[in-house]
Amino acid sequence: MKKRIPYVNEAVAERDFKYYIFDWDDNILHMPTKIRMEHLEENGEWKPVEVSTATFALVRTDNRHYRPPTAGGWAAAFANFADDPPPLGETGGSRIEDENNRFIRDTIDALERVEHGEIPGPSYNALKKTLREGRLFAIVTARGHSPRTIESAVRVFIKYALSDDERAEMMSSLRGYRRWIDGVADGDFGTDAEELDYYLGMCRYSAVTYKGFRARMAEDPIYRDKLASAPSAARPELAKEFAIRDFVEHVFHMLRRAGQLGRSVSIGFSDDDAGNVKSVSSFIKEELSKRFEGIKFVVYDTSDRTLDKGRKVCVSGQRNLPGF
Repeated sequence: MKKRIPYVNEAVAERDFKYYIFDWDDNILHMPTKIRMEHLEENGEWKPVEVSTATFALVRTDNRHYRPPTAGGWAAAFANFADDPPPLGETGGSRIEDENNRFIRDTIDALERVEHGEIPGPSYNALKKTLREGRLFAIVTARGHSPRTIESAVRVFIKYALSDDERAEMMSSLRGYRRWIDGVADGDFGTDAEELDYYLGMCRYSAVTYKGFRARMAEDPIYRDKLASAPSAARPELAKEFAIRDFVEHVFHMLRRAGQLGRSVSIGFSDDDAGNVKSVSSFIKEELSKRFEGIKFVVYDTSDRTLDKGRKVCVSGQRNLPGF
């Protein structure tokens, strides 16, 4: 039997370089995961409550009425946002969709609700388009999951959110980039699973309260000092800055190795937390745009659910590309 030659979208060579950084909760999907807090009642007593991530974004600085559980503190508050059970390993081998993991279960739950008519997060379609076009991306979330767990959630997203035709479009784009950037010939492509592994392995997954991420950040001389002087409320925003810088550096070094730094480059970031948006916007203007002058940066505030795609709040860099 003659071996089928997969379709390769060679038109990707004409594209400019657009990359994306996504927050997960309430930006891509409205997850059912709850944060455990205590709320001050009118009678003066503190009562245990569970709040959604959207509610937490509004009350996280309201220390008069909300606090983490007395027993366990913030670790107890975010117990639902860590891996349970822990992943089998960080790297190597074929990834699996472990439906026993709470994050994977909640992702499936959220995607099934979208399938039945619930409106997804404002960046849901942007992630779908990113995947269909085979563009690199990063997931940066305040959760405490391993990179492997977050990558597994992206695989679940591909399985549930993309149609058969959209997955075929994605694979043709991935092979197009492999031919263009890596010079892969027809007979040298891997299977769909192997090419997907290669692509997802090129992306970045940062859960900023994951112990491995915190350890990396603590080893960085710049952010070690920033953390030492920052109040606790500012540390999640600093962690997102670190993750964003990591992805931008990854993209820059990848393009330099490929000899493609002369092309138009843009990187977009979307988040539903107004505090994160403000912090990241300042970080881009004051640091990243000066260090990476050839990159256009765009930040979207997706905290207002009445706006389908969020509100563009920051554009910086040397190029003003249309259509971003």
